[in-house]
Amino acid sequence: MTASSPSRESGGRRPDAIVIGAGLHGLSAALYLARAGLKPLVLEKDHAGRHASGVNAGGVRRLGRNLAEVPLSDAAMKIWHDIRALVDDDCGFVRCGQVKVAETGAELATLEARAAAVRAIGFQHEEIVGRAELRRLVPAVSPHCVGAMVCRDDGAASPFRSVIAFERRVLALGGEIRSGMPVTGLRRRAGLWQVTAGGQNFEAPVVVNAAGAWASRLAALVGDRAPAVAKAPMLMITERVAPFIEPVVGATGRKLSFKQFDNGTVLIGGGYSGRAWPDDNRTDLRLAGLRASARTVAALFPQLARARIVRSWAGIEAVMPDEIPVLGPSSNGENLYHSFGYSAHGFQMSPITGKIVADLATAGATDLPIAAFRVERFNSPVDAKLA
Repeated sequence: MTASSPSRESGGRRPDAIVIGAGLHGLSAALYLARAGLKPLVLEKDHAGRHASGVNAGGVRRLGRNLAEVPLSDAAMKIWHDIRALVDDDCGFVRCGQVKVAETGAELATLEARAAAVRAIGFQHEEIVGRAELRRLVPAVSPHCVGAMVCRDDGAASPFRSVIAFERRVLALGGEIRSGMPVTGLRRRAGLWQVTAGGQNFEAPVVVNAAGAWASRLAALVGDRAPAVAKAPMLMITERVAPFIEPVVGATGRKLSFKQFDNGTVLIGGGYSGRAWPDDNRTDLRLAGLRASARTVAALFPQLARARIVRSWAGIEAVMPDEIPVLGPSSNGENLYHSFGYSAHGFQMSPITGKIVADLATAGATDLPIAAFRVERFNSPVDAKLA
């Protein structure tokens, strides 16, 4: 096969769709396309889950979502509660609950206003609790904390195990995944998309752009403006300590995502970023951010003040200016669909975003509200402010 001849699948069959990117959102799109009877080809520049999907905190939360994301997050949570039915694996999912702590009365009032806004759009999953219930849920929390917002059916899962489960299911349904295939060309010709990757040419009637921090470059090839910034959310993990917490814990006035694994180690993250170098597939940690995370943990859980940090890392994530994703059809390319820019909180939504993309590709519509995620919102400053 030469670089000038389009690739076809075994038996001479061309793929029905090309998915660019084998993170969870790309794998989810491929999975649902395969479930619809299509044969997807996934092209991945590195390997499945190499960047954000495989190295995130694994939070499975509706708690604190942007209001535009709430309907999708709620639909995704229903899938997570029976994730084995989708991918033949439980992905390490535990329904341990998520808690967002308020340290002051003003913070608790902020959470109450937030829960009211969620109820106003028809959802009831965010619950406000006072000091006594917070102590029951999180006995180790610092005494100065006054209450919290709780999602009792939220939880956490294993990112690596999830990626492997989605990957295996795509392959079992007849899809193909090719690693080490960076996409360098994308154009439409004679009703088909021509994709150049790894020095080879491929073609299909449908393309899904799920290339994460590299997706905005692909969007630009067809004239779609999507100004993503590559960021490096940092995480760190402690030595093993005695069990003291079950839910995933965040804070209202501080950056924090905090959970303890069954082996006793504690994962700490929640918003501090290192430096991302997407052209080099590299991230650098910022020690000041790691120290700030450690101080937050010590303030809320004093017994961890002396716990040793044994490992720190950062993935590469696409963050949009308004911190919600680009999800839906291209504004300039027929049968091209975007699914990227999840801004460090896309893990939980991946089981539903793939269904949305597949529904758009096969039926031309989705029953979930995605107007807020349109790529066109970045065409003018007014649209960007309103999104």
